[in-house]
Amino acid sequence: MKTSDKGIDLIKKHEGFRAKAYKCPAGKWTIGYGHTLNVKSTDVISLDEAEYFLKKDVEFAENEVNRHNLNINQNQFDALVSFVFNLGVENFTRSTLLRKIKSNPNDPTIREEFEKWIYADGKVLNGLVRRRKDEADLYFTK
Repeated sequence: MKTSDKGIDLIKKHEGFRAKAYKCPAGKWTIGYGHTLNVKSTDVISLDEAEYFLKKDVEFAENEVNRHNLNINQNQFDALVSFVFNLGVENFTRSTLLRKIKSNPNDPTIREEFEKWIYADGKVLNGLVRRRKDEADLYFTK
């Protein structure tokens, strides 16, 4: 599967665009729409460059979600791509969220699994609370 415009818009909404590198709450240098690979503190990029990095980063997250051969619909896929984009492959792979989706992708307790991932550096972040709610809402939209 590929991420729909709805999924891309969700990622963009929560990442926001930043032309200059900044340290995210997890302490990683970040630029554009949440791009972290090889970012240095002095980096500056254009909107076009940010869109390019976003496309590559989304493809990476898509590959991870697709790798699990989940029996999910487009909205569920988009929500999971946003989750992987934000939290990374390792967190997704070891999550109870993934285990529950593999067992029953319509299990209503999956919402609670999204809601567990709201911490950065041991602190609850309101932005992550909002993002996980939006991801869970999208996941359960038919």
